[in-house]
Amino acid sequence: MSKKSKSNLDDTRLRQLFESKNFAFLGSLMKDGSPHVTPTWVDIENGNILVNTAIGRIKHRNVSRDPRVALSIIDQNNQYEMVTLRGKVIEQITGDAAEKHIDKLSKKYIGADKFPRRSKGEQRVILKIKPEKIFLM
Repeated sequence: MSKKSKSNLDDTRLRQLFESKNFAFLGSLMKDGSPHVTPTWVDIENGNILVNTAIGRIKHRNVSRDPRVALSIIDQNNQYEMVTLRGKVIEQITGDAAEKHIDKLSKKYIGADKFPRRSKGEQRVILKIKPEKIFLM
């Protein structure tokens, strides 16, 4: 059974997918218009999806040029529980908030209090995605 919604992240099953340790796949557009998809950690907050990345990575460069994205997430314990959505990156948050957020995701996904894979000089950025179309199955 599927459920379509314009932009509502209030559904309990949907929220559980984003609050659990499930990986999401983020699609963005390259400069030439071709798609780029990458697995990523995600978070949900105040009706928006949060993705944390490093400034200058491909997904960051892509959404800085064109904020349109697509995202898909499946339940790691039941691959038939899934959500896909389309939306736009409406804000990029840097600084201390982004650094704390990657540590929060690190705790959620790998149980580490501090994100262990930082590169020297890396600066983090939160991509705040406002969903426009949501499909829950």
